[in-house]
Amino acid sequence: MSGIIRVYKRNDDGVLEFREGWFDEDYSQFVMNHGVVGHQSKTDETDVADAAAAEGLMDAFAVQCAEDGFAEIPEEEQFWVVAQYALKTKDGTDRDRYLEEKAKDALISHLAWRGLGVVDRSEFSDAKLNIFILTPDVNKAVNAIKVCIRGEDLDFTKLSIGAAAFGETAFKLKHSPKPANSFTL
Repeated sequence: MSGIIRVYKRNDDGVLEFREGWFDEDYSQFVMNHGVVGHQSKTDETDVADAAAAEGLMDAFAVQCAEDGFAEIPEEEQFWVVAQYALKTKDGTDRDRYLEEKAKDALISHLAWRGLGVVDRSEFSDAKLNIFILTPDVNKAVNAIKVCIRGEDLDFTKLSIGAAAFGETAFKLKHSPKPANSFTL
């Protein structure tokens, strides 16, 4: 089974919309998630008898999305947004690893239900925790990250956010807890 189908299109007003479809094996359901990028999505579930039935629904979903003008956005046309925490030690502590897991889990869910991309990876480097997010919309992703981290009570005062186009290495500062001009990984 192909995992998840995630597609986008701009509507007649230029607003980016998304659709996702996947088979939830735990509940034996085909799930369709859809809405305007940056806003809480709507979800529809369809009970399915087995994986073969789910595969048929996935195929039909892919065809319908294509007919409606939805398509995947290639990675190279998306952006990196990095949620970064300043740490007290170079390599991080057990408490920092707990923060990493909590923040990643919260961001995965928060961003996915708003069509704002995926948490790609996280890493500790030079007294920083960096969580890399691949997104189709930088500004909405930055706002969603701030809302999510505040809402989960994950030490918002230590959070900085930087962004860059997919192939770029120079990140622009998008949020910082204190006055700053630059963002470094």
